[in-house]
Amino acid sequence: MGNTVRYLVIGGGISGLAAAWELVQHVPAAEVTVLDASDRPGGKLRGARVSGVGVDVGAESVLARRTEALDLIAEVGLGERLVHPTGASAAIWSRGELHPIPRQTLLGVPADPADLGSLLTPQEIARISAEVPDPVAAQDISVGELVAARLGDAVVDRLVEPLLGGVYAGHARRISAAAAAPALLTAARAGESLVSTAARAVPAPPTESASPRPPVFAGLEGGLHQLPAALVERLTERGVVVRSGTIVRELHRTDQGWQVVSGPVPSPEVHEADRVVLALPPAPAARLLRDVAPEASGALSIVETASMAVLTFAFAASELPTLNGSGFLVPPRDGRFIKAATFSAAKWDWVRAHGVGAGLDGEDVVLLRASVGRHREEASLQHPDPVLLDRALADLSLAIGSALPTPVARHVRRWGGGLPQYAVGHLDLVATVKAGVAACPGLAVAGAAYDGVGIPACIGSGRAAARQVLST
Repeated sequence: MGNTVRYLVIGGGISGLAAAWELVQHVPAAEVTVLDASDRPGGKLRGARVSGVGVDVGAESVLARRTEALDLIAEVGLGERLVHPTGASAAIWSRGELHPIPRQTLLGVPADPADLGSLLTPQEIARISAEVPDPVAAQDISVGELVAARLGDAVVDRLVEPLLGGVYAGHARRISAAAAAPALLTAARAGESLVSTAARAVPAPPTESASPRPPVFAGLEGGLHQLPAALVERLTERGVVVRSGTIVRELHRTDQGWQVVSGPVPSPEVHEADRVVLALPPAPAARLLRDVAPEASGALSIVETASMAVLTFAFAASELPTLNGSGFLVPPRDGRFIKAATFSAAKWDWVRAHGVGAGLDGEDVVLLRASVGRHREEASLQHPDPVLLDRALADLSLAIGSALPTPVARHVRRWGGGLPQYAVGHLDLVATVKAGVAACPGLAVAGAAYDGVGIPACIGSGRAAARQVLST
């Protein structure tokens, strides 16, 4: 082996790229290779051109209150492109009406039931005010079950479901409170009021004399998909090899380190490495760990995922009716086809500006996007692209109360198995996986299945996995 330590990162999503970036910060002379199964690196950070405008067709923003993504954006030279949403308010499309999302909620739990407006009925609001904070004995419970028992089903159906659905593409009554809402579970186990917990956790509305709150979300002018592209460029400059279209089929322990097999069975390619970071979704990670860490593999194999699709529309600005706000979320209870919509040109100044004169004949275009698909609802995606687009367009027209014109361009990006689901007991499952992998020196795992599905969490996961293999 000599003095050179060979590092192999399997998976070229943001977790894997962050792991590779962390490695070269500490061992610039090391041999680092990234093997990615997709046609290009970046995972769920991906862009496309729709009517001449480059937009995100995967994740479009990061949580700005966590530093991992902002730090990485600065490190790869994109800091000057950092932008924040316009501040246009979002809504919930419930019972046939668009209702402003209450500003003071903790994952949908209201800090003040009186601020819910028309989203809930007076009887449903009264149910919230009648909360009885009996202590919860369970170590874990679903978010939906916890909130419904305390505040009633309506809070779950009309607030918690659409908000959590926007993060996990899942259902509140299946998502772990310990993983997704630890503050609420801690309060409930201590016999504290959930409403009071939300009131303490959520900042009060700013007064005229108060300093403005820091933005909650951030993105990049031109799209968040520029982050993995810049990362790959910086990594390549430092000598890292990033290979796309490379599906890894086997992982073996050897006397010297690790052996990885990629490519088709008739003509396999063998890669030797001293240390490996496995930055893959749960199913392929479970397959590769089957022989080297069977207990970890078994735990990962039961992690379910949600599939979804992002649908992007471009309209001639002159034909589009007035759109209010930045978009809306949709409770699954109402049985709509779409689960969310973003008025991209209203949410992001740069999208609006890039649409000016972008049409084929130089006309201004306005971009919107909608998402379809939730956990265990894959049937909603089993239609050809034109059907997805037409059904989404019909829902958009219903929601805004006006028929939308024929789009000048449309785009579909499907994300099969895109979001891991944090079921009740997920934290124990993750502990099992990490313990099993830790027993294999020189091996670490990273990705959305472990410590959070958001971009900052994935970046943190990748960098932590790199530090783990650096220390072995």
